[in-house]
Amino acid sequence: MLNAKLPRKRNIAQGLLRNERGEILLCELTYKSEWDLPGGVVDPKESPAACVVREISEELSATVNVEGLVTVNWLPPWRGWDDAVLFLFDLGAVPATFTDDLTLLKRELKAVHWVAPADIPDHVAPYTARMLQQVLEGERTAYPMYLENSEKPGSLA
Repeated sequence: MLNAKLPRKRNIAQGLLRNERGEILLCELTYKSEWDLPGGVVDPKESPAACVVREISEELSATVNVEGLVTVNWLPPWRGWDDAVLFLFDLGAVPATFTDDLTLLKRELKAVHWVAPADIPDHVAPYTARMLQQVLEGERTAYPMYLENSEKPGSLA
């Protein structure tokens, strides 16, 4: 392959799913203390949008539709992981009862929770809290938001 010796970057795809009360779906994970948005690492030759749909199908036994891209967030190295690019997709709104009949992949998920935006920082990693704050409180534009370490980047000059 032409790109065999070029650097590679880990890609993550996550979904922003809301209920009618404006709460955000968070996953309580088995492998880390912080809760997180549903999603996961993009497989080779898989698109980020296909990844978030697949991960939610595998881990929650649910079908979702990607409505659009909310943000692209470059993440610096963290806890032994190399840097990564996170794609956050809008999965729309569902009734709060969406979670009632989910079958969770027990090796990865302990539970799922609807969380009010004000309570999100109590449950997630700091970079996730910052990203969601930017997304939920940020200026609405006709295009997706670009973030670096969950913050708007400074001047590139």
